[in-house]
Amino acid sequence: MQNDVSKCLISREQIAEKVVQMGQQISRDYSGRELVVVGILKGAVIFLSDLVREISIPLYIDFMAVSSYGSSTESSGVVRILNDLDMSIEGMDVLIVEDIVDTGLTLKYLMEILKNRKAASVKICTLLEKPARRKVDINIDYNGFVIPDEFVVGYGLDYNNRYRHLPGVYVLKKEVYTS
Repeated sequence: MQNDVSKCLISREQIAEKVVQMGQQISRDYSGRELVVVGILKGAVIFLSDLVREISIPLYIDFMAVSSYGSSTESSGVVRILNDLDMSIEGMDVLIVEDIVDTGLTLKYLMEILKNRKAASVKICTLLEKPARRKVDINIDYNGFVIPDEFVVGYGLDYNNRYRHLPGVYVLKKEVYTS
């Protein structure tokens, strides 16, 4: 698998340092509030796991699974909820935790759904942002890294459900996903 990547874009150490900073900021911002951290499956699981251990306030964790890619490398723009929340978020502050924001279509859709469920607030936390691919205007409240328009894997990000286990964020060689 290491032969499938062209370079390490963000190291394990850089991610760890950023996750600590983000966790501290979230702890300050939500102090004294009812926080529900909603991880978007499957990509955000590793990031969410590390992030919540750095948040020093009580919180709830729930998950949603959505699909807008299928097995493609391009978002279809059609978002389907595959697994919904198990808990009510009415009156609670919700923090959506995502692995990467590129087009913004999925998060815009999720924001609308969660706001309609009468959450006190809905904010976004992402490990990676790829602004070159943005199709809709969306506010990212907590952002780890801005990356170039390259196909990345590792630290939860995948291609065809592979490479999630890699410890950093790596650029996948084009011939791997175009052949």
